[in-house]
Amino acid sequence: MPLTKLFSARSRYIVVATSLSAIALLPFKANAAEPFDKGPASPSADNVDERRYGPIRQKLSDWNVMVAGGAMYAPKYEGSDEYEVVPIPMVSATIGRFTISPGGLSVDVLEANGFKVSLKGGYDLGGGRKEKDSTHLKGLGNIDAGALVGGQISYEMGPVEFSASVDKTIGGSDGLQGVLGANVSHNYNNFIFAAGASATFADENYMQSYFGVTALQSARSGLPQYDAGAGLKRFDVEASVTYMATENWLVRGQVGVGFLTGDAKDSPIVRKNTQPSGMLLVGYRF
Repeated sequence: MPLTKLFSARSRYIVVATSLSAIALLPFKANAAEPFDKGPASPSADNVDERRYGPIRQKLSDWNVMVAGGAMYAPKYEGSDEYEVVPIPMVSATIGRFTISPGGLSVDVLEANGFKVSLKGGYDLGGGRKEKDSTHLKGLGNIDAGALVGGQISYEMGPVEFSASVDKTIGGSDGLQGVLGANVSHNYNNFIFAAGASATFADENYMQSYFGVTALQSARSGLPQYDAGAGLKRFDVEASVTYMATENWLVRGQVGVGFLTGDAKDSPIVRKNTQPSGMLLVGYRF
């Protein structure tokens, strides 16, 4: 399944929600030897199960519901040289053209000849930054998260997907980010391999909020005053492997690395330009 680029390593689990939602739509059939196969149940148990839970399971299946949990290893903030492990709960559902995930709601407004146009809105779960996240941020103050609205245009050409997206944060940094990316995926037996690369651009509001240092912040933190302008913020490459253990159970591993550039790279807030991350998830699709 192709990946959808995110802007922050700490919010990267939202991309997994999106791509796992896509996996939930696949008419996948697991191999005969399934590790989660518990064998046939008794006829009476089947009857009871169907009577009690049959309609619920059917509805969850119709909605392509995916439930997953795992952990992510990533920098404490964008540009940090400190890392943390964060637990990840995830639930997503796709109903027709609508997809609900931890990031909010997205709607496919147009889909034809490989092209797809989507609009989305929700809350920027990976946005914001807390001064307490690192001693290096002391004196810089907090950046609040906010609502998020945006859109994406993508084009699929065989196993390759090209995409361009724009997201606007309302509140917090009031910043605007855009991403140009390309991804490729390949199915082999029970495995789905995917890899991608992308470039992220940001406007002056975003750059100054996350990478700039005002005169007041400089006096409080001891960091030199710094003005960050709009432009290219980072390049990213990432890869994932999804193993369909059964028709319903899957295991997903993902690794990526980002490279800060431009005014983001030169910011005194940044301790390390290279930003690696990793994630492991176990999911169940109805």
